[in-house]
Amino acid sequence: MQTEQADRMVVSSQLPQAIEPRNPGMPLDMDWVRSAQANRSAIERRAASLPGRRSVKKDYQAAWLCRAISCIDLTTLAGDDTEGRVRRLCAKARQPVRRDLLDALGMQGLTTGAVCVYHDMVPAAVKALKRSGIPVAAVSTGFPAGLSPFHLRLAEIGESVSEGAAEIDIVISRRHVLSGNWQALYDEMKAFRAACGEAHVKAILATGELGSLRNVARASLVCMMAGADFIKTSTGKESVNATLPVSLVMIRAIREYYERTGIRVGYKPAGGISKAKDSLVYLSLIKEELGDRWLRPDLFRFGASSLLGDIERQLEHHVTGAYSASWRHAAG
Repeated sequence: MQTEQADRMVVSSQLPQAIEPRNPGMPLDMDWVRSAQANRSAIERRAASLPGRRSVKKDYQAAWLCRAISCIDLTTLAGDDTEGRVRRLCAKARQPVRRDLLDALGMQGLTTGAVCVYHDMVPAAVKALKRSGIPVAAVSTGFPAGLSPFHLRLAEIGESVSEGAAEIDIVISRRHVLSGNWQALYDEMKAFRAACGEAHVKAILATGELGSLRNVARASLVCMMAGADFIKTSTGKESVNATLPVSLVMIRAIREYYERTGIRVGYKPAGGISKAKDSLVYLSLIKEELGDRWLRPDLFRFGASSLLGDIERQLEHHVTGAYSASWRHAAG
């Protein structure tokens, strides 16, 4: 990447973002689902090669890190969340990097991709983000286990949408995947998609609990066939969350779905991504496997709470040549 390209990348994150059409879904194609396989050894070799082969420095790194910020779903999903905490998080989403650093980088209008909260915090987030253009995402359907009664999961989606959530992160029933009941998973996802109405729906696969990479591939396809606008790795509450092998499997399922249908579906790795260098690896993976169009917040998000702080520290190092303490980059 040349300096001019890095400059264009920074500037492009200030432009109005294109919005990809919704995924209308398609009938369940069991032949396609059953044909999905995953070569674990090859996938792990490819994933292991990424951190060592892909590195960007100086202006180029700053540009990529600004792009990463624009793709963050800034998240708080704690039992002790308060409206005050959510308001502070929304203030951080509006201005994710200190003003002096943005001025030094020549950046204007940089925000995070969304703010993600529990249903009870949706009204506070919507109010705090009014006229910012930043959407509110709500986790739903009995998050994180997804084991509450089905009618209550549907009602929860409707409540969050009525309160102003523009995106709904749903959790699938893992038992459907583990038992190979793909029709049940498809029907469930279709119902969730319908309940979301105009709100975009992200299907959380909870990949650490699906048993195999083949199951991850098949669940990814089924959820996209049922109309998921995004597929997402994890709730962030499992013992194993986003990993590069899982990401590679899901990204290639997205690519195959696009090649067959012409519909672009988004991808969201979540849980365990807390370092700026990790965000660069994920961005390079997306660029290589899916192309530049997916490097926009309407098709790619990081589910993260602490990633932004480390990115801001790296940007300060780029501007000043020195690393700062984390307290210099408040969460809100």
